[in-house]
Amino acid sequence: REMAGGGVEDVYGEDRATEEQFVTPWSFSVASGHSLLRDPRHNKGLAFSEAERDAHYLRGLLPPAIVSQEHQEKKIMHNLRQYTVPLQRYIAMMDLQERNERLFYKLLIDNVEELLPVVYTPVVGEACQKYGSIYRRPQGLYISLKDKGKVLEVLKNWPERSIQVIVVTDGERILGLGDLGCQGMGIPVGKLSLYTALGGVRPSACLPITIDVGTNNQTLLDDEYYIGLKQRRATGEEYHELLQEFMNAVKQNYGEKVLVQFEDFANHNAFDLLAKYSKSHLVFNDDIQGTASVVLAGLLAALKVIGGGLADQTYLFLGAGEAGTGIAELIALEMSKHTDLPLDDCRKKIWLV
Repeated sequence: REMAGGGVEDVYGEDRATEEQFVTPWSFSVASGHSLLRDPRHNKGLAFSEAERDAHYLRGLLPPAIVSQEHQEKKIMHNLRQYTVPLQRYIAMMDLQERNERLFYKLLIDNVEELLPVVYTPVVGEACQKYGSIYRRPQGLYISLKDKGKVLEVLKNWPERSIQVIVVTDGERILGLGDLGCQGMGIPVGKLSLYTALGGVRPSACLPITIDVGTNNQTLLDDEYYIGLKQRRATGEEYHELLQEFMNAVKQNYGEKVLVQFEDFANHNAFDLLAKYSKSHLVFNDDIQGTASVVLAGLLAALKVIGGGLADQTYLFLGAGEAGTGIAELIALEMSKHTDLPLDDCRKKIWLV
């Protein structure tokens, strides 16, 4: 029987996450009482009905008022708008995600323009810089050099078995902020919340991972609150052996269909990893490929207005990072496809300064 969500069974009813649901002990195998209120996946806060409070031994553990999800949403949006410091909004949203997952996603889906900059760029950048100080509880999986030889065991420690999407970073090039080491975890966490809110991928099928091979950021190495390995970055064979073990373990544990998205790796590793694993794994690099596809779409739309084809233009880039070179290469590939010009000739119309 074909199932939605890439064949992953909807164990938690996440496809109906924004709907009001009546939780009963026989419809979901969930903890009751105090434990239920500590479970972000099933906790509804004051939205539990009288019948649910009886069925789940919640009577007395909640104030007597019953507040609908819509009313809770209104109250939290009101509270978020009171904060003058953007990072406070980020922390409040992360707290909500850890407390009431359905309400978090309902908030994000219904207020996407207002909350997108809070849970992702630009605020997530500041959150990563200060991740050690604002860290409350792990939201993803941390794999470090200490786990070499045991990466598969580490993956098995994650409670979910049916994973569809992994967003992984090694923290070396977080946004435009440089090497943030282990604190780059905010990026996979934030990106996957967008996969759910905007792409409809179930939260339980998403796995944020940070691979910690050290950091060259001296400020972090000297920071008493830094949560990662306090050593210089591993490179060369040591680095690639850990990545190889990780990629093999992912395939072994989750099968061939799991999507591994490389996020915010440094230039020299990003292109190598994409080329190396694209033959054996389902891999994607958003910085190289995702940004490029959006920019190319914009160019093709613009050409409909001004006329002519891609090959009639000359392209100038400021900088030659992952995004810039990724965009340039995709433009050249598209140009070559539609004009039968050799790829090298197409590249000559593109300048990276």
